[in-house]
Order: sequence, then C-alpha cells, then structure tokens
Amino acid sequence: MSSPTPPAYSAPYGNFGPTPPARRFRPAVVAALVAGLVLGAGGVGAAWALRGGDGSTGSGAAGDAHRACDALEGFDESDYGAKGTEGDVALNRFAAAVVLSDAAAAGDNEYKPLAEAMRRVQNQQLRFADFAEPAVQKDLGAARSLCADL
Repeated sequence: MSSPTPPAYSAPYGNFGPTPPARRFRPAVVAALVAGLVLGAGGVGAAWALRGGDGSTGSGAAGDAHRACDALEGFDESDYGAKGTEGDVALNRFAAAVVLSDAAAAGDNEYKPLAEAMRRVQNQQLRFADFAEPAVQKDLGAARSLCADL
C-alpha cells in the first residue's frame, strides 16, 4: 500500500503591500562623494609633497635606496623569528629592505652594491637560519655601512 504524497508548499498569491521604490543616488550625493575623493586625494598629494621636501626620500632609484636603508635601520635582527608582533615587524622590515634595494639597483646601477649586500645577508641568513652567525653579521654590517654612505 502506498502512502499519499503531501501537497507541495507554495507561497500564497496576492498583494502583500506596496513595493518599495528603487533606491537612486541623487545627483547632490554623487557630487559630494566625488568632491570628497578629489579633496582627499589633493590632501594626500600635498602631504607627500611637503614630506618629501628634504630630498632624502625622493622618487625613483634614490628614493628606493633611502627607503631600503630606513627599513634596514629599523630592523632588529634579535626580533627576527620571534613570535608575535616583534617577529612580524622584523620579518617585514628585512624583506622590505631586500626588495627596495633590488628596486633601487634596477633603476640605477649606483645602488647595485647595496642590493648585492642585502642579497648576501638574505642568503647567509637562509643558510644559517640565524642572524647571530658571524658570516650573517659581517654581511649585515656591510649593508649597513653602504647605507651610512648614502
């Protein structure tokens, strides 16, 4: 004996009230958003222009080299590999110094020694897995010396 099949559920038909009107952006709202973006971008541009006035962090290869050295200066090798925020900061500053020195060397051969020194530090650190190793310290000192001469 077969059991009866229950009826399929369907939503009831009918009018359940007025459909809300489609939302449209008003021209004044769009104009205010665009004006805010333009003013914000202008403010950021002005801040960059004022900050870069000392010539030490210009654009191009020289700027990349200076930023690589700034990252290296803020790098504390004793925090590298530590758990938590200190380790993350050290890892990212070291990586930034390597990448920015490569960018500087790609833009101007004058910065090639800095990029090569940073690559030696990176390779030695990967080889020994420790910044306290004398070979790593030697190459790190050479890179810092090149930065001091910039």
